[in-house]
Amino acid sequence: MSRQVIAPSLDVSATSLSDRACDQVGSIRQGALAARKVLIIVENLPVPFDRRVWQEALALHDAGAEVSVICPKAPGFDKSEETLEGIRIYRHNLPLQANAASGFLLEYAAALFHQMRLSWKIFFRHNFDTIHACNPPDLIFLVALPFKLIGKRFIFDHHDICPELYEAKFARRGAFLQLLLLFEWMTFKASDVVVSTNESYRRIAYTRGGKRAEDVFVVRSGPDLSRLRVLPPDPALKNGRRFLVGYVGIMGAQEGIDLLLETASHLIRGKRRSDIQFVLVGGGPQLEKYRTDCREMGLDEHVDFTGQVPDEVLFTVLSTADVCVNPDRVNQMNDQSTMNKIMEYMAFSKAIVQYDVTEGRYSAGSASLYARPNDPLDFADKIEALLADEAARRTMGAFGRKRVQEELAWKYQVPELIAAYGRAAR
Repeated sequence: MSRQVIAPSLDVSATSLSDRACDQVGSIRQGALAARKVLIIVENLPVPFDRRVWQEALALHDAGAEVSVICPKAPGFDKSEETLEGIRIYRHNLPLQANAASGFLLEYAAALFHQMRLSWKIFFRHNFDTIHACNPPDLIFLVALPFKLIGKRFIFDHHDICPELYEAKFARRGAFLQLLLLFEWMTFKASDVVVSTNESYRRIAYTRGGKRAEDVFVVRSGPDLSRLRVLPPDPALKNGRRFLVGYVGIMGAQEGIDLLLETASHLIRGKRRSDIQFVLVGGGPQLEKYRTDCREMGLDEHVDFTGQVPDEVLFTVLSTADVCVNPDRVNQMNDQSTMNKIMEYMAFSKAIVQYDVTEGRYSAGSASLYARPNDPLDFADKIEALLADEAARRTMGAFGRKRVQEELAWKYQVPELIAAYGRAAR
């Protein structure tokens, strides 16, 4: 796959782009979706913890729509029903997160049962005219099909490319991969409109999904700058050391945390850099394994795993970090996917180190250094180079913040989201 090798162009002037987006957002808030009733279904994360889904729900609500959300329960998000900021939230139980084929079968079956049950409950209680399905997995079209038969519209919000995610997570292909491709194709065919998170996903909607250009809208997962707060740095996070390297994300098998631990070992043990502290923020199925690996590598004094934390802690870590990292492996999944963490690092004016992937380079441009694919030693060298150059860190951080403020922030994505709803209605 070809890969960009230059920073993205910023040809559109900051003033014209900002004014145009603000004008569009202003008209949206006057009720572009008045009288619309929307049901959002998401399986892999609870709301409002899922930032993208929550931002979408709030944007639709601000545009005048009544919004209900079906999502799973999780620690801290365990109420079966509640209303937050005008959004009605219905949560359901799920089995423990699956790591084997039998576990996935149980998880997906349970999710489909609850999604169907709650969809009919919401239909009779509040009604809805549009189902907005957020993958993974690519099975929510099964919930939508009965409602399509009675005239409801179906929008597919393409968050992850599930076939590539399966291959990245399990390093397998075979019959199950073909089944995932079939489910993806059926989801595309059932959808009236597709919302893609980037241009790579838009191409997949055309090629694998057979969608027409007018039915596909790119809505990036830009950060909502009104909700991200830069806080005073907390020196205690550095554990008495000079530098802090920060990571935010899921602790899963495909996130490259093992590569990041190798990088930390090379810096701390190989290069004898006793002045660097790592803080890794986030929960996930592999968290305890990585904590164990860290201890066995003798890195536990230099690497702090926080687990899932409140926004206040997250914002403090990002405000304190000298460099932020994204160790996602270079594979088909990560090459074509936009990672929310990159946008958040940029919003906090942080210089970034990541492996060289197409969408990561598109998002960050000159805000990041790019290590050789899956090479933790080169990754360590890139971190060390940034820690040695405070001026470069400031310049890169300023570039990233400016790009978010003028192009990638959530307010610039809202008009496309509303346009997708307009197309679905037509």
